[in-house]
Amino acid sequence: MDFEGKAAAPPPTDNIEFAQPTTTRKPLELLRDTEAFLRRPTVAAIVPILPSKLSKKLQVTSSLADDTLKELAKIELDNISDFELRPVRICVGLSFVGFGALMILMLLLYVNTLRSELSTSEQVREYWYEYVWFVSLGVTGMFILGREAMRPIAKPKKRQ
Repeated sequence: MDFEGKAAAPPPTDNIEFAQPTTTRKPLELLRDTEAFLRRPTVAAIVPILPSKLSKKLQVTSSLADDTLKELAKIELDNISDFELRPVRICVGLSFVGFGALMILMLLLYVNTLRSELSTSEQVREYWYEYVWFVSLGVTGMFILGREAMRPIAKPKKRQ
């Protein structure tokens, strides 16, 4: 006796066609539209609750965000060269190093002033996780800066 059933499904075909997007949107336009889609209802819901001065400032800030994101959406990401991104990468690396160092300093200040009853080994046992995170941020920043220092400097090509 044959207890296994046979599937009566049609044979698979390889010519499945999916709907193609009608227009391709740039990532910054998508960001602008998504942010506005989330921000506008939130502002509309919050404005009646807030005091009049604060609600006016919130509305002005919302319209300023609209204008800024419209300008941002005009940027062509394909036209940005590697040379133009160099200062940004350096700032990000320095930010990681600075934030890591600042947070280690804050952790040491906290441990030595507010948790002074702990011995050094107890402090390490209690706060090693935070220390490792902050050191890792600093090391990541140093890697970013080192990579940028080793990157060859290519002169920017003149645009037509």
